[in-house]
Amino acid sequence: MNILPAQREYIHQHFFQMKDKQDLLSLLNVVKGILLGEKAEEIQLRQLNFYLLGDSKAKSYRHFEIKKKTGGMRVIYAPNQGLKVIQRCLALIFAEVFPVSDSATGFVKGKSVVDNAGYHLQQHYVFNLDLKDFFPGIDQARIWGRLQQAPFCFDRATDRLILANVLAKLCCFELEVERRDESEKIVRVMRNVLPQGAPTSPILSNLICERLDRRLGGVAKRFGARYSRYADDLTFSSLHNLYQSGSKFMLEVERVIADQNFVINSKKTRVQGKGYRQEVTGLVVNEKVNVLKSYVKSLRQSLYLWEQYGAEKAGGLFRSQYRKEKGAALTAVPEMARVLKGKLDYLAMVKGKGNGTYQKLMLRFERLLPRQNAVTAILDIWEKEGIEQAMKKYYEQSA
Repeated sequence: MNILPAQREYIHQHFFQMKDKQDLLSLLNVVKGILLGEKAEEIQLRQLNFYLLGDSKAKSYRHFEIKKKTGGMRVIYAPNQGLKVIQRCLALIFAEVFPVSDSATGFVKGKSVVDNAGYHLQQHYVFNLDLKDFFPGIDQARIWGRLQQAPFCFDRATDRLILANVLAKLCCFELEVERRDESEKIVRVMRNVLPQGAPTSPILSNLICERLDRRLGGVAKRFGARYSRYADDLTFSSLHNLYQSGSKFMLEVERVIADQNFVINSKKTRVQGKGYRQEVTGLVVNEKVNVLKSYVKSLRQSLYLWEQYGAEKAGGLFRSQYRKEKGAALTAVPEMARVLKGKLDYLAMVKGKGNGTYQKLMLRFERLLPRQNAVTAILDIWEKEGIEQAMKKYYEQSA
């Protein structure tokens, strides 16, 4: 969301002036008003204290599984509404006070997968690697320690260590995770970690990865390569093949990642030469940033089924396929039209709204929507772009 300059300045000033839990609570309530409006009910101190207790926090998350595109299941831990609102406020605060590294493109305002992919255009080699168990790989102790460093300085010297304690506790949750013991053996232990599903986990992961990005960016520069990171997805690209196992470049990259307490997921590591399709975060980067052909094909197929068999039957096929892709245990399935609109918006973000393929698919989609939705869309265009553009859209839909 966009916030006003005065609101941004207020958040920045009061965050760094905080002394105790009460100051944090006051800032949270100001930010909640920014997020939800002036009628938003204030967060009470007793609520904050409730979510700081281990037993209470354990009851404040629910978990469910969704299928990964690459196979296996991803476990999502979603906070309840009360904790979620607090974490949304904290996420906005951290996003305003913490400037992430230039290499980070995921969960960064003004950046997207398109920016991440575009940085690696027209390179002879693209190398992708993935960090294993990214969010739960970050312990609460690391968050706590980072908050004591600049620019936060919530430490004993400033008599504000309580703020590091409170912030780290509000954003972490106890889970069973894999760690290496003293003999380097993988063991399963209980740790308070960043849960995948909490609104604060993305921005805090960028905070923790600041040094990782700086060091890997330095390695890439020394070897004449490019580097970017989208969450747990790391990408290097270059005109020369630096990525053979045991090469100086690879040994340096592996050393930096291990030093920063992350683990490479060897199953999702790959080198893509120029003669093959090169992908970065799901987008093709050989000549220009583009979606996969299968993405457009899937959209066309969905629209065709809707056109041929109507919304009810096409919706039934959509729900069945959605559950198959995301997991049989999934109970809530989003509306077909909303999902297709999201996919069309993504296509526009990648190709641009002036792209012919996008415009044709969007026109087919709008013709399938109920008339009231189409009228509302035309009125929105009238308000934002003027009567000429609105009438143009009206005639296109009537053709």
